[in-house]
Amino acid sequence: QVRLVESGGGLVQAGGSLRVSCAASDMNFSIRVMGWYRQAPGKQRELVARISGGRNTDYLDSVKGRFTISRDNAKNTVYLEMASLKPEDTAVYYCNAVPPYVVRRSDYWGQGTQVTVSS
Repeated sequence: QVRLVESGGGLVQAGGSLRVSCAASDMNFSIRVMGWYRQAPGKQRELVARISGGRNTDYLDSVKGRFTISRDNAKNTVYLEMASLKPEDTAVYYCNAVPPYVVRRSDYWGQGTQVTVSS
């Protein structure tokens, strides 16, 4: 059964940097399109960045040039490097497949990791 464990969030000042990581237990991880999503209070979850098995990447316009997604298939891990952070980047960040994993007919989500950017 799939399991996602996010880590690396925290509190950072505007303009700062942070890296979040996600370890996935998925025997097909290396061929899976993986993504980082985020959900801010009172807002819907949105896809921030995604990376294919071949390492093609795609980003939400508001994070282009500031965020970098990468993966290490040997470790079943996906990363999100965030730079020039803004208060509006404050959210809980989740990794998942694109589209999300389904477990027992429902989308599966890990616990996420909180990123807070102070102004």
